[in-house]
Formats: sequence, structure tokens, C-alpha cells
Amino acid sequence: MRRARLPTDPVQPERPWPQGYDFIERDSVDSTMAEAARLANQLDRPTWILAHRQTAAKGRQGRAWSNPNGNFAATLLMRPTGSAAEAALRSFLAANALLETLSQYVDPARLSQKWPNDVLLDGGKIAGILLESMADGHGVAWLSIGIGVNLCAAPDLPDAAFAPTALSQATGQVLGASEFLQGLAASFAHQEAVFAREGFAPLRQTWLNKAARLGEVITARTPREDISGIFETIDAHGSLILNTPQGPRPIPAADIYF
Repeated sequence: MRRARLPTDPVQPERPWPQGYDFIERDSVDSTMAEAARLANQLDRPTWILAHRQTAAKGRQGRAWSNPNGNFAATLLMRPTGSAAEAALRSFLAANALLETLSQYVDPARLSQKWPNDVLLDGGKIAGILLESMADGHGVAWLSIGIGVNLCAAPDLPDAAFAPTALSQATGQVLGASEFLQGLAASFAHQEAVFAREGFAPLRQTWLNKAARLGEVITARTPREDISGIFETIDAHGSLILNTPQGPRPIPAADIYF
């Protein structure tokens, strides 16, 4: 197993590598999520797995994830305590950490959160999050949080509902994946510490503060139906709450359009 130290050059502002977290670097893998699954029984501490190239990356619902060379692809593998529902809330922790990290390089006013798992820059998708877990008889055996960020190039997806964009387009500079990970890992560790100490409520509010189209009409598309209504909030379980003509409607999973 190849482990690596992060570069000594810090991000700005300086964010030290968080205590209690390990780091593995790969030149190339099929996907960091698949690599995390292969390593799950070998790792005993939360571990970030960074790959500089993915050959078979995937997104939500098994969709292919385009990952041009130079973009960011990493998975955090951890063994959370608590229920599977609590483990799933970490998608919001990851989104908060992503937005905080991106805010070091671009005006935060240009960034927003798209429920349930995307970060938008100027209304275009710059980052996505994917969670996978394995249960055992006592709860969640391990959780993988996969994160992809368009650092240097946006994939060509002409039919995408939210056109991909890249950080380099906004800043004119190309940021290295290892440098970005250093800031992201520190931000996530902070979110995790708040979660352990205070629960989901403050992290939920942080997410809502940057939620895209909050208070506006959006459409949630599930396998069975399209549901339109005013985006009212997310609840304590992370479900989307739409105010529809029939009343408030909790939606645990869907694709969102606006």
C-alpha cells in the first residue's frame, strides 16, 4: 500500500493536516470509491484516498462521472458510530467542507449548495458528492464519501441540467489536487468535530445558509413522479421539504431541477 505525505506548501490560509486522519495517494485507479471498498478491511483510521487519474469513475445512481486529468478525485473512508441515517448526514458535512474550501479561492457569494449533493459555482456544477456504505450486525461497518471537483477543466456534457464549470475558469489559475485536499480535509475534520459535539442542527443551518433556490419553486424528480413546490427547508434527517398545494412534502431522495 502506498501512503504519501502531503506537500509542505500550505493552502492559503494555512490549514494543517487534521490529526487522526490518514492519507493514501494513487497515480491511477478505476475509482477512488472502488479503491476504498478494497481497502475497507485494512484501515483502522479515517483515511483520505486521492487519485490523480480515474479510469471508471461513477456518480449517483451508477452514472458515469467524467474526470478530466488534473481535476480532484478523492474518497474519505471512515467507520462512523451511530445509525445508517446518521452516517448519511455526512453528505451535508462534506458539502459544507467543500464550499468552505472553495471559498478560499473564489468569492463565496458565487457558490451555493444544490440538494442533495452538489456544489454550484455561478449556477454551474463544480463539485459532486457520493456516499456508499456497508452495514454489519451493529450498524455501519464503513462509510465512503467520494468527492469530485472540477479544478482545471469542466467535462463536456451538453445535455447536463446544470452545466459543469471549473475553478480555473473562475480564477484563471490551476490548483493542484493535493493542495486542495489539504484544505478540504481540515474543513471536513472541523465539520465532523461539530457533528460529534453538537449534532446535525448547526451543520444543517450552515448548509441552508448557502442553499440554492431556497424559498423558490423547484422540481424534485423521483423514479415515480415529478413533484414541484416551494423549497422550504431540509429536515433533521436531511430530507428536502417542498411546500406543495397539498401541503409540506418530505422527499428523502430525488434529482432537483430549477
